[in-house]
Amino acid sequence: MIRLVLVALFVFLFLVLSIPVLIVEWLIGKRNPGLRDRSSKAIIKWAFRWILVLTGVKLIVRGKENIPSDSAVLFVGNHRSYFDILITYVNFPGVTGFVAKKEMLRYPLLRDWMKNIHCLFLDRDDIKQGLKTILKGVEEVKNGVSMCIFPEGTRNKVNDTFLPFREGSFKIAEKGGVPVVPMTILNAAAIFEDHLPKVKRATVILQFEEPIYPAEMDKALRKNLGSHVSNLISEKYFRLKEEYMP
Repeated sequence: MIRLVLVALFVFLFLVLSIPVLIVEWLIGKRNPGLRDRSSKAIIKWAFRWILVLTGVKLIVRGKENIPSDSAVLFVGNHRSYFDILITYVNFPGVTGFVAKKEMLRYPLLRDWMKNIHCLFLDRDDIKQGLKTILKGVEEVKNGVSMCIFPEGTRNKVNDTFLPFREGSFKIAEKGGVPVVPMTILNAAAIFEDHLPKVKRATVILQFEEPIYPAEMDKALRKNLGSHVSNLISEKYFRLKEEYMP
C-alpha cells in the first residue's frame, strides 16, 4: 500500500503545484506553440518517470529503432493497464498525443495537461463526434504530431487475451498518410491491476514493432488492418512471454 500512497500523493502534488506552470505554458503557447509542445512533453515525461520510479517497475524496452524519425506516426498497442500510458509515453521520441475517452474531460488540471500534449477526447457513444475526433487526429499527424491509440477501445480486464481491434482506429494513419507502429506491452497489469489496490514491483516489456505503411498494402489487407495488427501484436506478446516469463 505504501507505493500506492506515494504514487497518489505525487500525482496530487504535481497537479496542484503545476497550476502556475500551466499558466506559463499557456503564455508560451500564445507566442510559440512549438516551444510549448516541447516543454509540456518534457514536463509530463518527467512526472511519468517519477511515478514509474515510485512503482519500482523494471522496464525493458526493445525496438525503438523501428520508430521512423522522418514523420509522425500512429502508435497502436494492446491495453491491459492504466500504466500502459506512462510506460509508452516516456519512450515516445517526439511530441505525441493520446486518443483518450471523453470521460477524462471531467478531471480539471489533468485534462489541461492532456490538451497541452495534444490528447484528443473520443466519445465512443456518438459516431458523429467520434468521426470528428478521428479527423482531428488526421490533422495532427499531418502537422507532425504523432498519435497513440489503443484500438481495443477500452482496458482489457483479462491477462493474456485481446479484445478485437477496431478498424476505425487506423483511419488516422490511413487518411493522414503516416505509418503505424505496433507496440506490444507485456506484464503491465502486474504493477497494479493484478492485485488491486496494491502497487507492486514488476518487470514490464515494451516492444516497438517495425512500422506498417497502409498506403503500401493491398486493398484487402488494408481493409482488415486492425485484425492484421492485432494478430501481429498477439503473436509477439506470447513470444515475449516465453522469452521473459517461461
